[in-house]
Amino acid sequence: MAVNYNAKEEADGHPSGVGAPGGAGKSRKPDNTAFKQQRLPAWQPILTAGTVLPAFFIIGLIFIPIGIGIFVTSNNIREYEIDYTGTDSSSPCNKCLNVSWNSTPPCTCTINFTLDQAFETNVFMYYGLSNFYQNHRRYVKSRDDSQLNGDNSSLLHPSKECEPYSTNENKPIAPCGAIANSMFNDTLELFRIDNETRIPITLNKKGIAWWTDKNVKFRNPSGNTNNLTALFQGTTKPVNWPKPVYMLDSEADNNGFINEDFIVWMRTAALPTFRKLYRLIERKNNFQPTLPAGKYSLDITYNYPVHSFDGRKRMILSTISWMGGKNPFLGIAYITVGSICFFLGVVLLVIHHKYGNRNTSADIPN
Repeated sequence: MAVNYNAKEEADGHPSGVGAPGGAGKSRKPDNTAFKQQRLPAWQPILTAGTVLPAFFIIGLIFIPIGIGIFVTSNNIREYEIDYTGTDSSSPCNKCLNVSWNSTPPCTCTINFTLDQAFETNVFMYYGLSNFYQNHRRYVKSRDDSQLNGDNSSLLHPSKECEPYSTNENKPIAPCGAIANSMFNDTLELFRIDNETRIPITLNKKGIAWWTDKNVKFRNPSGNTNNLTALFQGTTKPVNWPKPVYMLDSEADNNGFINEDFIVWMRTAALPTFRKLYRLIERKNNFQPTLPAGKYSLDITYNYPVHSFDGRKRMILSTISWMGGKNPFLGIAYITVGSICFFLGVVLLVIHHKYGNRNTSADIPN
């Protein structure tokens, strides 16, 4: 049986005779409130020359000095970069180009270089990789955070996200996953050459990881002993590692899952070309620069293969400032935006001065 509705009933939101007793159906009208009836007070800016022109000039006058300051600060940061991939036949590391994981004996090479300017403050040594996509979705997910946080159950039963790097030879891998399996393992040593004598530069391996990572996110398994060999019993090393996780360092507070080189690597990069902090070179006193100008040599134990995926490896020495490392883009961006705003302000001011007072009303003939 068909039911007919008249226009008034549809406007009211209910048919006659349907709803509550007495014929008064429930209305679907919004409540008669200022919010639901859209009667709240509103402010709509009216863009006039008196408001737009000062805004353009103010933005330009603020952004341009900030950009100049950031750009100058960035240019004052000392940075020196060495590509030691070895693709050039004249490179000392060319003999190591086709190295594979766990090559025995490891391939070593030495690169000599000269610093034309001294590095006055603390120096940060980075390693850089190119064409390495740590941001791949499956790669990023290939880890077990519960295992890395010291959970004993996850240690012996890794997450399925780690597949195919969760078990090896019927033993659980610790740490599991593709990220850990591909950990950077080149060894870099720096020497200053003084009268043909090689003086080693002290490289600090602690303090390179984030505090929250070191003390919160990464923990070793717990047990009745502090012996990491016993705590990791029943697990095996990642496939590409030369040694198990409990032998990463001789110092107990930098071994196992809390090893800072391992923690730094596990924080994945967003872009295929990236750098990660490797070591710190601290300034010994205020009277001498951290790295004086002169001749240096870099000894490399070449373990990490990159030639198979057309990757490149770099060593970077850099100082920092209040804004971090060298980054000229931010200063250029501020200067560009400020200059555009100031230029538009001048153009609009000329247009307003020339045409703003013209009578726009047309004479209508009788």
